[in-house]
Amino acid sequence: QVQLVESGGGLVQAGGSLRLSCTASGLTFSRNDVGWFRQAPGKERQFVVGDSASGRSTASASSVKGRFTIARDTAKNTVYLQMNSLKPEDTAVYYCAAGSYGSIPLQYLYWGQGTQVTVSS
Repeated sequence: QVQLVESGGGLVQAGGSLRLSCTASGLTFSRNDVGWFRQAPGKERQFVVGDSASGRSTASASSVKGRFTIARDTAKNTVYLQMNSLKPEDTAVYYCAAGSYGSIPLQYLYWGQGTQVTVSS
């Protein structure tokens, strides 16, 4: 059984940074495409960043490009989302996902439970 668990969310002031973690059990991240999504209240789930298993392709939403990066720690079977220069509009529940690549949530097979990120102005 595959389980993804996110952590690292919290409250941060605008301009600050957070690093989210997503640890997997029952799935090896190094062999899977992964992605981070977010969902604000009343809005659809939005693609943030994605990374192919080969590491040859990474995609980012235009709203986070240059501020958010994705990284993997193979030994810990963990994927990270480093978020810098945070803005109030980045406030959302952040989800990690695996089993697909790209910006369409329905294509991903596995999801974490989400972690709340709140950016105060």
